[in-house]
Amino acid sequence: MPRVCRAETAKNRRAIRRASSRLFREQGLRASVSAVMSAAGLTHGGFYRHFGSKDELAADACAAAFAESLARWRKRMEGAQGSARAALIEGYLTPHNRATVGAGCPIAALATDVARESLDKPVRRAFGAGLERLIATLAGVEPRRGAGSARTRALTELATLVGAMVLARATDGTALSDEFMQAARRSLLGTRDHVPRVRRPPGQRRVRAR
Repeated sequence: MPRVCRAETAKNRRAIRRASSRLFREQGLRASVSAVMSAAGLTHGGFYRHFGSKDELAADACAAAFAESLARWRKRMEGAQGSARAALIEGYLTPHNRATVGAGCPIAALATDVARESLDKPVRRAFGAGLERLIATLAGVEPRRGAGSARTRALTELATLVGAMVLARATDGTALSDEFMQAARRSLLGTRDHVPRVRRPPGQRRVRAR
């Protein structure tokens, strides 16, 4: 194959990967091949030069979405001014992440669709492999002492993050949506809503409610 053709083929495959990764997160695995090829700026007929089936495409798109997430997590940790763990959590629980489904967390976007796929589908393997990489990343950040293994803590924290994001997206446009993200943030970071302190004059004793 001439070098120009190989370069063009690789370029087109990257375009298909980007388009499918975004559309599957936005629309679920029901997004059609024709919609993906159109978003990539290519004709439907050219699809089988790159992928043998839609199942193969879904697995590739899922893997690409997780690679995106992992790169984003690493960038947040490297750029953290303080706690890398806090940077991950704060960066995840944002209105921007809630609104940009096509560029956001593949777990929150695809978990329900992947759960409906049969166990032998390649997208399940891609999802599981990507999930394990994110779990390992979370488990390895700022190891802490205490009850439970780092992996167990990472599983709990990831479940909290993803659950909050799924519910926040499902209730977007309501106060409840923000409440889900705020509650998850407080639970994971131990922060509380700020309540201003009232200064009492010197000598005045604090009266406790009975």
